Amino acid sequence: MTRALPLRFRRVADDTAIVADEAGRFFRSNMSFVSRLADGHLTPTDKAFLDSRGFLLGKEDQLNETSFLYALAQRLQPPKPLSYVILIPTLRCDLSCAYCQVSRAAQTAKGYDWSEETLQAVLQYLDEHGGESIQIEFQGGEPSLRLDLLERVVQFARARFSKPQFVVCTNLSSIDSAFADFMASEDVYISTSLDGPSWLHEVQRTQNSDRTSRFFSNLSKACDLAPGRVHALPTLDVNRLPEPNELLDAFDAFGLRSIYLRPVSYHGFARKHHPTSVGYDPRWSNFYSSVIHAMISRNTSNCGAAWEEFYLTHLIKRLLRPGENSHADIRSPNWLGYDHLVIDYDGVLYPTDEARMLARTGQVDLNLGNVQNGLDLGRRAQMQAAAFNALDPWCSRCPYQSACGRDPIDDLARHGHVNPPRPRTAFCQRHTHLFDLAASLIYSDCPDTQLSLSKWLELPVPTKLGEQHL
Repeated sequence: MTRALPLRFRRVADDTAIVADEAGRFFRSNMSFVSRLADGHLTPTDKAFLDSRGFLLGKEDQLNETSFLYALAQRLQPPKPLSYVILIPTLRCDLSCAYCQVSRAAQTAKGYDWSEETLQAVLQYLDEHGGESIQIEFQGGEPSLRLDLLERVVQFARARFSKPQFVVCTNLSSIDSAFADFMASEDVYISTSLDGPSWLHEVQRTQNSDRTSRFFSNLSKACDLAPGRVHALPTLDVNRLPEPNELLDAFDAFGLRSIYLRPVSYHGFARKHHPTSVGYDPRWSNFYSSVIHAMISRNTSNCGAAWEEFYLTHLIKRLLRPGENSHADIRSPNWLGYDHLVIDYDGVLYPTDEARMLARTGQVDLNLGNVQNGLDLGRRAQMQAAAFNALDPWCSRCPYQSACGRDPIDDLARHGHVNPPRPRTAFCQRHTHLFDLAASLIYSDCPDTQLSLSKWLELPVPTKLGEQHL
């Protein structure tokens, strides 16, 4: 007597569906198979396919069940020690971007930098709670305004951790000799914002042609000082989108071919200046897909480093490789306040940067304590209960569930509570589009698409990745 593992499906075309089990093993099929599966009238061909792929369980042969349980265990990794921390040494900034989600303070403001006592408490906290290795990301405000604090953290971390990495999120409005020396170190990475062509970057960020020219000059300088260690991210307004190739040309001018495409986020000051960003705009889906196909076209005709959209590449890896858990927002369980944490300018601890924004804008305070007194374990446990999608009635129907996650912080920001129906959330709408797009690429018969997939997945040659039963 055999039986099929519980399977869920999503129709992605008129007669095509993605079918998956709880562990995330998936295949493509037609709707006739889905109907037979739902009615319990599987054909011998159906059963043979399911058995060969590990979806059929029998009393005597436990190999399929063991394979399923192993894949499921890889998806459900336990929490680990602190390995990624965002530090906010100052909230002051010299720019005033309309959609800034950071809720910065003016450059001349007082009381928005770490005190000596806070710095010492931060270092002690990292020493006590950090794992063997760590990535430290400096945000702000503009962290380079307090380069002295960054240097002291780096000096401590290099002595305490094995091969630490440092990321400085900077607007690159200024690079003096001290900052240049700092970013030249091989363990220092630079993250900045490039919104595309100069006209668009000026409108959205600098509001000044001289500042724009200085930024582009400093970005070029940074790429020379830190070759391969500079990453630029656009934040794009759906009401002012560039042409896909216009956007890619702006990045190509600096040798940057890995891009993380982001729409304006409904956090910080953006919720005031861009109130429509509370929802997910279909125009973003169309633009995003157009950029991906422009990248695929360029990968076919260009040599050198491959064009990729960083987040889509990660989602494709999540679909195909259980255990790819490097992006916190789409893990389930998403261990909030365990292996990743934010330490604000006043020493207050937050589970994510978005949680810090909710406190700054006065919507809800989700702090988890402070570096002086440590974590509030009770508050962390309450928050953790909403960061797991396995029991959600909507997620449990979705074939992408195991590769996706749940972001209660984003739900609170947009909806005021953590339990809105998943299909109504911007998080779900965005990720459903992304996973559908990923599946369409995996199953594409286009050689150009398969070439790009092999580059994104670091495969030696293009190969057809998706299994199907049609």
